[in-house]
Amino acid sequence: MDRKELLWTYAKLLMTAFFWGGTFIAGRVVVRHVGPYSASFLRFAIASVLLAGLAWRIEGRNMLLKAQHILPVIVLGLTGVFAYNIFFLKGLKLIEAGRASMIIANNPIFIALCSAYFFKEKLTAVRLAGILLSISGAIIVISRGHLGNLFQGGIGRGELFMFGCVASWVTYSLVGKALMRSLRPLPSVTYSVLVGALALSVPAYAEGLTAKIAAFTITDWLCLAYLGVFGTVFGFVWFYQGIQKIGAMRAGLFINFVPISAVILAFFILGEPITPSLLIGAVLVTVGVYLTNRTAPTRA
Repeated sequence: MDRKELLWTYAKLLMTAFFWGGTFIAGRVVVRHVGPYSASFLRFAIASVLLAGLAWRIEGRNMLLKAQHILPVIVLGLTGVFAYNIFFLKGLKLIEAGRASMIIANNPIFIALCSAYFFKEKLTAVRLAGILLSISGAIIVISRGHLGNLFQGGIGRGELFMFGCVASWVTYSLVGKALMRSLRPLPSVTYSVLVGALALSVPAYAEGLTAKIAAFTITDWLCLAYLGVFGTVFGFVWFYQGIQKIGAMRAGLFINFVPISAVILAFFILGEPITPSLLIGAVLVTVGVYLTNRTAPTRA
């Protein structure tokens, strides 16, 4: 992979983090009128339709699954789409968003460690230092500089649910990397989103989606469209492409930019201030990403 292609891969991963940061804003607006399970289902239902059309047009017969692909695709849908959203929503009912985000910010650590163990991705001292710096920056942003407040109260069911989010996303990333040895990124994402949407339809129906959908506002549908198109179609496809080109460890590190982009978008859209802790955290995340990629091979 040449330098231009590598830089474009990094750019798409950064934009993915930006889009995923925006899902917090869109989600915060849409849940004022739409139930969380209904919003999750509609997000992935919209994405499923778009992904299916896009994938068939681009991939053609490459969309056909072989027997060896069926189980991994089901695992992807049940972990990265269904389980992640269920754990996330249950966790947020029990603990504050700051503590939940801090736990989810550990995704890259576990992706890196599991990638090193299962896929033999090299975990050098420089790369490890970069990971730790990036994680530290994300924690500072999430905690707004008051780290001690995040650890008060111990670990309860809410924290365990959020660790379920981490486990779900790590599994999604690693199984996806293994699957893409024989199945291209776009079919992988498309089928996993279809599986996840079907699974989410059950709790969405139980939440009363069919009775309430007629009352959704234009703003609700715009937010759902953002979640489906940018937060899922572009986000998932580009993240998978990043895993394929630079490895799960380095692609996963860009998740640390999600809380930073969320805070920046909140400043412009919701009027929330940009604090010194955000600036410090942004510097640490940027330096961490640089260190992690500086001495790494271009392919995992």
